[in-house]
Amino acid sequence: MLAATQRAGAALRALAHSASQAVLAAMLGLAGAFAQTPAQAPRPIDIPAWFEQSFLDLPDEVAAAARENKRLLLYFGQDGCPYCRKLMELNFSQRAIADKTRTNFRAIAINIWGDLEVTGLDGQRTTEKEFARRLRVQFTPTLLFVDERGRVTTRLNGYWPPHKFAAALDYVIARQEDKLPLGDYLAAHVKEAARSELNDQPFLMKPPFDLRRAKGAKPLAVLFETPECQACDEMHREGFQRAEMRALLAKFDVARFALGDAREITVPDGRRLGAAAWAREAKVSYTPTVVFFDDAGREVFRFEGYVRPFHLAAAFDYVAQRAYRGEPQFQRYLQARADRLRAGGQTVDLWR
Repeated sequence: MLAATQRAGAALRALAHSASQAVLAAMLGLAGAFAQTPAQAPRPIDIPAWFEQSFLDLPDEVAAAARENKRLLLYFGQDGCPYCRKLMELNFSQRAIADKTRTNFRAIAINIWGDLEVTGLDGQRTTEKEFARRLRVQFTPTLLFVDERGRVTTRLNGYWPPHKFAAALDYVIARQEDKLPLGDYLAAHVKEAARSELNDQPFLMKPPFDLRRAKGAKPLAVLFETPECQACDEMHREGFQRAEMRALLAKFDVARFALGDAREITVPDGRRLGAAAWAREAKVSYTPTVVFFDDAGREVFRFEGYVRPFHLAAAFDYVAQRAYRGEPQFQRYLQARADRLRAGGQTVDLWR
């Protein structure tokens, strides 16, 4: 009877979850949506049927996953998010990826704007949106992999294309997180059809690299890339070539390092350090990653994961305006920015 009651409760909870997502998305406007008129609600994201219908008691979910010889996978998403749709419709449509995920993980979906109650990994009760805020979820999708002890071992911020996503799954399945950084694993296991050299740009700083900041100086954007990186090539070919982006880049000092770059540099806190060692210290795993620093040399924001030009420009604008001081949630900033552009008569397509 208890099992039947729990299943019924889970089904009702899932229905309430779906309804709350739709209502909240309509209220919050078009954040993360494809170009639409303001009257339209963002398109719902269809979660695969093999995701758990959960009470969102995460310690219980960790224990349930362990009994199944699995780990817990937490997916943070929102309706109308084109990157979430890519994850669901492209990545999980590939049988090898879907089977690998179902076999090895107990998957739970969390709505970053949701009001359903969550019992966090620390046992504290909160809501979905507050839980996402506490975990500093700035991009959707964000995926957290949780081990048998309730420890977040690996985190994927933003969308990862299928070949990199599959490799990240293999990394977690093989329990590699305490043996080597994810970035090193990807470098050894992911090969792409891309340029064999880094893309050169006139706005990039030249050596010697002294990244210390002075009061009133421009903010610093540090690009971490690798050769043979399709997403890096696309960022340079499409994102950086747009007029809006060129105007934003002029407001920054921009440095770029390969993940394997052994050159010694002066990092923002004044230490002399090899660029590769600094990237490992900063836990950079995906390329491209862009890390932003203020004029005091403090990291204020970063993005990692696949991004299209709208989000690339929005990230630079977020830092250039120091908007993070008043709005620490990047997703809310994106909503407001998209609304302003639409109000000014511009068409906003977050995938172009």
